[in-house]
Amino acid sequence: MEKRKVTVIGSINMDLVTKTEVIPKVGETVMGESFFTIPGGKGANQAVAAARLGAEVTLIGCVGDDMFGKDLHEHLEKEGIILNNVEPVTHVSTGTATITLSKGDNSIIVVSGANFEVTPEMVRKNESVIADSDVVLLQLEIPLESVMEAAKLAKKHNKTVILNPAPIQALPKELLSLVDYLTPNEHEQELLLAANSLAPDELEEIRSKCIVTKGPEGVFIYDQGEKQIKGFEVEAVDTTGAGDSFNGALAVSLSEGIELKEACKYANAVGALSVTKLGAQSGMPTKEEVERFLQQREDDKS
Repeated sequence: MEKRKVTVIGSINMDLVTKTEVIPKVGETVMGESFFTIPGGKGANQAVAAARLGAEVTLIGCVGDDMFGKDLHEHLEKEGIILNNVEPVTHVSTGTATITLSKGDNSIIVVSGANFEVTPEMVRKNESVIADSDVVLLQLEIPLESVMEAAKLAKKHNKTVILNPAPIQALPKELLSLVDYLTPNEHEQELLLAANSLAPDELEEIRSKCIVTKGPEGVFIYDQGEKQIKGFEVEAVDTTGAGDSFNGALAVSLSEGIELKEACKYANAVGALSVTKLGAQSGMPTKEEVERFLQQREDDKS
């Protein structure tokens, strides 16, 4: 079967990860357990997730002309992602995320760096890539006006648009109208709906687009009322990148024409598997691993 085409427009970071038993209070110093540098960024994470699940993935973004940028480009190339549209910039550093892991959870500080060089003009230069896609996947770690431009071009060419609204911020009604699916977590959904002055009919329209991720509980969609698509219980090692794994998997499933509920079930499995290993991208499963996992769960029921 011909590979489906997913285009991801978003951030590319190097994650600086510290694992610690105790998170320090303000002014306090504690001894950590270990330190890693791991490729990250919501755009790159979601691109890797989709590529490992068998899609033809093009990533549009920027890195700095520095060691992190070179390392990330080499890493993403090895993942089989098309990088013709990833541009190095010389006047700003590659984006970073400083992540503290403690007891299976995480806190994150993002420095955007080169990611804010993904301009509307750069997006317009890549209109032909967007036009050739089956699904366009967006997040909010690049300038909002660039996200808007990408959504406009995708709709111009009748492409499915998924927006992962993170980090959460108030969004223009025009952008919300252009998006087919919104994938906030529970907290992000509350802020998203509260931050926008929406009439009742507008509020209902936005709710109908939401696929709300709730960790082990799975996701909630609005299908003639709220409906839960249950998640999978696993032993969590590192939750970093679980949402990105879900979004990449959702994009692949929808690109293949899979019905929304089944696409969400598949994406739940991918998200669950991703938390069983350390690191956002290193924990992302392959298509074969997901198929085995789902088959095992079906066997356990019988």
